Amino acid sequence: MKFIISTQELNFLINKVQAVVPAKATIPILGNVLIEAKGGLLHFTATDLMVVIHCYTEAKIIEEGSTTLPAKKLAQLLKELTAVNVEVSVNDRDVAQIVAGSSRFSLNGLSKKEYPTIPDLHGAEKFTMGQRELREMFYRTSFAVSKEDTRYVLTGVGVRINGGLATFTGTDGKRLARSETPIDINKEFSSNYIIPLKAVDEFLRNLNDSGDVLVYLLSDKIALEANNTVVITKLLQGEYPDVARVIPEKSEHIISLHREELIHLLRQVSLFTSDASHSVKFTFVNGELKLSANSTDIGEGKVSMPVNYHNDPLDIAFNPGFFLDILRHSREETVTLGLTDPYNPGVIIDKAVGKESPTSSPLFVIMPMRLNEE
Repeated sequence: MKFIISTQELNFLINKVQAVVPAKATIPILGNVLIEAKGGLLHFTATDLMVVIHCYTEAKIIEEGSTTLPAKKLAQLLKELTAVNVEVSVNDRDVAQIVAGSSRFSLNGLSKKEYPTIPDLHGAEKFTMGQRELREMFYRTSFAVSKEDTRYVLTGVGVRINGGLATFTGTDGKRLARSETPIDINKEFSSNYIIPLKAVDEFLRNLNDSGDVLVYLLSDKIALEANNTVVITKLLQGEYPDVARVIPEKSEHIISLHREELIHLLRQVSLFTSDASHSVKFTFVNGELKLSANSTDIGEGKVSMPVNYHNDPLDIAFNPGFFLDILRHSREETVTLGLTDPYNPGVIIDKAVGKESPTSSPLFVIMPMRLNEE
């Protein structure tokens, strides 16, 4: 195998795939990147056996072939090169000769024969949608996914496709994020998927603000193809919980909140929460929201902001970190908060009260905390 390519382009390829290379590979070959030169294109592939990233670009292919090279060492070397172009040739013992300007290097590789087989996407159900739209679906929900391995099915984003609608859900049992979007797929098609968080992170890294993405759906895996890159992931096995049961059908109080103002106030008052409870009390009185927190070790913080609440005083406590996460993953200037009492979940919708939207607005649910824990 022999090819010539710009250093910048080669850097781009290795950086694209390196994210899934295991830091400490239990199988040595997984620490390598698979490189294939064929048909005027240079292909790079990496996998950790759960997620596969494959990308390609045009290059001057002098001799077709393949090998695998240490991903980390190759990335470190390319980062230091100053020459415009790089020439790479690989002999039959999988030793790569790398020439960049007056610099010459020899890097030991391993045969492609030892590399895991790349999953076949033949027979997959497929549909196309906007990259930005799909990225939004993952961005709005993945932050709420559980980080605890004990709740295995909650460590991924749940995706349900039914009747031409795709519903994305992330939850850790204390908060929930849900977004929906119509997709161009057979209305009769219906299925459920749980996408591991690591794969979602790679999807987010590889989706742009413009252009379309082709989505492949199989019973045990999902793949995205866009921007000369294919990301394939195995799915988490199990049954995602029926989260519809925890979403209140209606709320007694509908309150409009200025998102940026509330973010700043919550950041301020959360500095005074105790490590034990880590809760902030939300007190709604006529035309005003008061936020307060206190800790024996630190002190007390009290802030307030005007709101459209006109009813009997209502006290409820929330984890400020969870509430801030929801506000950061919202887009509108104001969000709508639905409350019933101090013991039932709060519902946050990313739109102003009374504002119409052509599609379903992202919805978030946050469980309250016990007021006496403060």
